[in-house]
Amino acid sequence: MSSWDPTSQGVLALPSGRLVRGRSLARSRRAAADDRPDAADFELILLGRQREFESETHGPAPAMDLRWVAWPDFALPKDRDDAADAFVECWRRAEFERVGVACSGGRGRSGTALACLAVLDGVPPAEAVAYVRTHYDARAVETPWQRRFVERFGLDGTP
Repeated sequence: MSSWDPTSQGVLALPSGRLVRGRSLARSRRAAADDRPDAADFELILLGRQREFESETHGPAPAMDLRWVAWPDFALPKDRDDAADAFVECWRRAEFERVGVACSGGRGRSGTALACLAVLDGVPPAEAVAYVRTHYDARAVETPWQRRFVERFGLDGTP
């Protein structure tokens, strides 16, 4: 398995050296074939409904292995234990695989998930949103409740 290029757009380098790519499904879908992102070995898809997941995962550059977490736009995961389990899976797999995290816009849900991965990687929960905004996207983690979700996310992988 290979790793991401750390200079590629959307790639977040965690303190341990693990690399995880966040992306927008909508922008990837609209991109010209030459500009579409490379496929991940494993990708966590954060969308509100099963129907959205099914339509998005048949688009450009699908990962070899996908996991869906039900997570409505501008909200929190419907099942927080499932989300925590998915974050732990992403973090573990990122040591050896190309792991991606994606939602429609690539900022709110993806940014929140990336901040939780940063917590799992040792970033203090109170600093994880700032870490992701500095190293991934300045507008990541869009809502106050997403920010609180990260701040309450425990080092044991529980929200």
